[in-house]
Amino acid sequence: MLFRHGHLSQVAGVELADGRGVVVKARPFEQRIAGCIAVQAALARAGFPCPVPLAGPDQVNGLAITAEALIPGSVRLQPARGAMPFAALLARLIKTVPPAASVPPLAPSPPWAGWDHPGRRLWPDHDDRGRDLNTVSGPRWVDRAARLVRQQMSAVRAAVCVGHGDWESQNIAWRDGQPLAVHDWDSVIAQPEVAIAGLAAAVWPAAGGAGEAATVDQTADFLDAYQRAAGAMWTSQQAQLAWTAGLWVRLFNAKKDAADGGGPQLDRLAAEVAERLGRAGLPARKVGQGA
Repeated sequence: MLFRHGHLSQVAGVELADGRGVVVKARPFEQRIAGCIAVQAALARAGFPCPVPLAGPDQVNGLAITAEALIPGSVRLQPARGAMPFAALLARLIKTVPPAASVPPLAPSPPWAGWDHPGRRLWPDHDDRGRDLNTVSGPRWVDRAARLVRQQMSAVRAAVCVGHGDWESQNIAWRDGQPLAVHDWDSVIAQPEVAIAGLAAAVWPAAGGAGEAATVDQTADFLDAYQRAAGAMWTSQQAQLAWTAGLWVRLFNAKKDAADGGGPQLDRLAAEVAERLGRAGLPARKVGQGA
């Protein structure tokens, strides 16, 4: 045993008898995990920096078990270097992934990226800790803003592509300034490209600390960098949709803080929500900042 830890998954790093380093993951079984592993395998074959899947998913006692190659010797890239390395890597991923229709279904999206969840209520039935945020009281502006986000994004009629729905610094390993491995492939999603980029832009500097997320300027930097790296020039509507999708993950994290009685994600977004709504083309006056 080399290491063992867990949050949403139980993860163990082991050395096999033949000397190979392997990471074994166990998490509650979901049908979508088969699609996630298929995407990871396709990217690994194409030379994208990610661990090679070795086994699974197998269903054992209600858990999905997988194994992948261990990639040691990595560091995190400091966000102070700017968004371009992170944005360019995401653009490379989206250019490399197989079409969504060619892999097993990836729905539903993880709840923090799940503005597209199929339920009729505002929030997904369960957050990443199993709670029903629809039953949580808290600042009403969070729910009002989330409702606007869900309405605007649900009206989008754009083609979906495959992407990574948890593009935080803590999930990306580097060596000598070059990407070594992207992790957390259970977070693969199938959404419009602007939504994938927008979700990433809202959180990319986060390294696992409480309250960590992108500032408004860091979000704008990422979205500009992504368009340059992808060779795209978005319309004003596409740019607004990217800001809208990014607001979902920030509101989701704020709602989770509200479930805990308050916290840094809620406090931080309270200071930014009006500007983020404005950049998303959503009416801040309908949200307010009341209790």
